[in-house]
Amino acid sequence: MSLRDRLEDIKNDTAETPVVRHAKMGETKAYQELKSRIHRKLLERVDLSIMESMSPEQLRTELKTIVERLLAEETLAINETEHRDLVRDIQHEVLGLGPLEPLLADPGISDILVNTFRQVYVERGGLLEQTDVRFENDAHLMKIIDKIVSGIGRRVDESSPMVDARLPDGSRVNAIIPPLAVDGPIMSIRRFAVQPLMMDDFLRFKSLTPGMAEVLEGLVKAKVNLLISGGTGSGKTTLLNILSGYIPASERVITIEDAAELQLQQPHVVRLETRPPNIEGKGEVTQRMLVKNSLRMRPDRIIVGEVRSAEVLDMLQAMNTGHEGSMVTIHANSSRDSLTRLESMMSMAGFNLPPKAMRQQISSALTAVIQIARMTDGKRKIVSLQEITGMEGDIITLQEIFTFEQTGVAQDGAVLGHYKATGIRPKFVERLRMRGIALSEELFDPTRLSE
Repeated sequence: MSLRDRLEDIKNDTAETPVVRHAKMGETKAYQELKSRIHRKLLERVDLSIMESMSPEQLRTELKTIVERLLAEETLAINETEHRDLVRDIQHEVLGLGPLEPLLADPGISDILVNTFRQVYVERGGLLEQTDVRFENDAHLMKIIDKIVSGIGRRVDESSPMVDARLPDGSRVNAIIPPLAVDGPIMSIRRFAVQPLMMDDFLRFKSLTPGMAEVLEGLVKAKVNLLISGGTGSGKTTLLNILSGYIPASERVITIEDAAELQLQQPHVVRLETRPPNIEGKGEVTQRMLVKNSLRMRPDRIIVGEVRSAEVLDMLQAMNTGHEGSMVTIHANSSRDSLTRLESMMSMAGFNLPPKAMRQQISSALTAVIQIARMTDGKRKIVSLQEITGMEGDIITLQEIFTFEQTGVAQDGAVLGHYKATGIRPKFVERLRMRGIALSEELFDPTRLSE
């Protein structure tokens, strides 16, 4: 949506939808009326053609100057705090996402959950807390949702009431509106750090041990196919971003996602994104179509942000036909469950494959399953690293290499436990050795415990 469209949209609805920052109990009706009045005068005086040619920083400065000039013409006295907040509110409404801007500027917030215009929660440090942020009404919230989804060429309306989108920084956005959302528009934003997390950050957070990090680094460098499994909000995408840092810069990486959010650290990355059907129900591009097309793009590695459906069959076939070192994520509560889900998704492809054939495809394509979880205290931990060793009869065999054993919960709610090796020497050690990556036998010593 262009600046002209945004300003015209605001101008048409300002009388009904004044700019809102925080619905503080002490905020007066006179203050609200002043904001609405200044906003209308601003839209009457701005020259849209000139402002569209300005950079965001120049436009922000110009808006501040105009608002301050309009305030000087008002006879109603306001204090310094209200003056500063009013200028900021109008800047946020015109240039950004209105009431959400202060939350988006807070690096400590990982999730923003808008439960209709009346209620906004955030996740901070792994725990949910309610904020005092409010929208004026459903129409105001819908304008913000439209601004987000239209920016990437998507739409949300009664005929298409659910949408996945992203912010310019890669943060994931999901919105669902009436009639599916009974009480009003709902939106969730999964934030991504401006500076992507590195393996050192995971080690500092005790999400894994140095030995586990060394093994994961070796697996990526040795071009081992990996499956990252975990529940919602467990950190699968973050871990995928971190592991991508070990991919050599000389390799060509193609990423495939529903909403592009991966922040890979390589110079040679091609990002592909699905497209929903248009208003006529045509033009849809699915992940499966993108996986098939990516095979013609000379990839060294293919990374699928999350497999959800029949595209898993094409992804596994790619892994089995020379595209080693590929990685995918999947929603599952355990490593075994993740393999069962892969099998279920393969059956969606429309081929009547027997279960054993599907399991053989999975076992030959994948080498390791990384299980990551969000603990009850909000911290993310890699709770299991398992190797797929093949088939025994009709069953895929797994052997656990590392595990996190929880021993209890501290008085402050912190999860207590330790990491340990199971004592099993994985088969992939030989593959890593052939690639020049030597792992110490001490890494697999079951007597060594780490918090």
